[in-house]
Amino acid sequence: MSTDYGREIAFGVFPSPDADPDTLRRTWAVIEAAERGGLDFAGFQDHPYQRRHLDTWSLMATVLARTERLRVFPDVANLPLRPPAVLAKNAASLDVLSGGRFELGLGAGAFWEAIEAMGGERRTPREAADSLLEAMEVIRLMWSDQRSVRFAGEYHRLAGVRPGPAPVHDMGIWLGVGGPRMLRAVGRSADGWVVSHANLGPERLAEAHARIDAGAAEAGRDPASVRRVYNLWGTITGRGVEGAPGDPLRGPVEAWVEAVTGFVLEHGMDTFVLGPAENAATQVELFAAEVVPAVREAVRAARA
Repeated sequence: MSTDYGREIAFGVFPSPDADPDTLRRTWAVIEAAERGGLDFAGFQDHPYQRRHLDTWSLMATVLARTERLRVFPDVANLPLRPPAVLAKNAASLDVLSGGRFELGLGAGAFWEAIEAMGGERRTPREAADSLLEAMEVIRLMWSDQRSVRFAGEYHRLAGVRPGPAPVHDMGIWLGVGGPRMLRAVGRSADGWVVSHANLGPERLAEAHARIDAGAAEAGRDPASVRRVYNLWGTITGRGVEGAPGDPLRGPVEAWVEAVTGFVLEHGMDTFVLGPAENAATQVELFAAEVVPAVREAVRAARA
């Protein structure tokens, strides 16, 4: 069954956070190409224990300072190593400083040995999920206009702290989750869902959407209020250039246009974040100049 929530579609990039000087130069070229090409978002993975990576929050702040229109988000923030009250202040601060160009992607954590090695607490899948749900409550309290806030959870607590600053726009919390229980939680209380094509192919999206939509129904929410973000890795080979058989994300512009249009109209996704492969800036330029406008036109025509 085809699924299209009718949301406005958006596009972005997923650059490398590596600190290596050559990689960093490529990252800045990708950001510049995305800004120049009119893309909407830049998302950044957050693995503080990865020795080759820059600190994601420092990198995001610098990206916001070097751009004027790109919106930025962690794809997704590592909750076990970042207390939610501090995350809330970090996110709101970046939103204020950028004039409303920050969103908050949030994850329950993975790679527990590395998290534990950096001082974080190892959690079971259920504990990590419970911690994530509590964190959303804490973050929203820290963004509230209350004089002081309290929260007594199993994993997080606030003891009369004064919240603030508040974001300058209605900032979303997008969850990077995949289990049945947490997908329903997305529908009940989150603003978006973040998933990677490599981890969840289009043939499996319908089941995930059904769980999100069930959660939305439980909370009396419109399922279309939930943004659905798809991280895409691949190579655009150029028009008429043969790609990898059976893999539309390693093929020509035409194959990408057909695939991404299908992800919107048949598989319910609305925001597409490209992790460019080799010749990264050139890939982003091709994505912005040829794939994005063609997908927008195809979706517009189909919906009309």
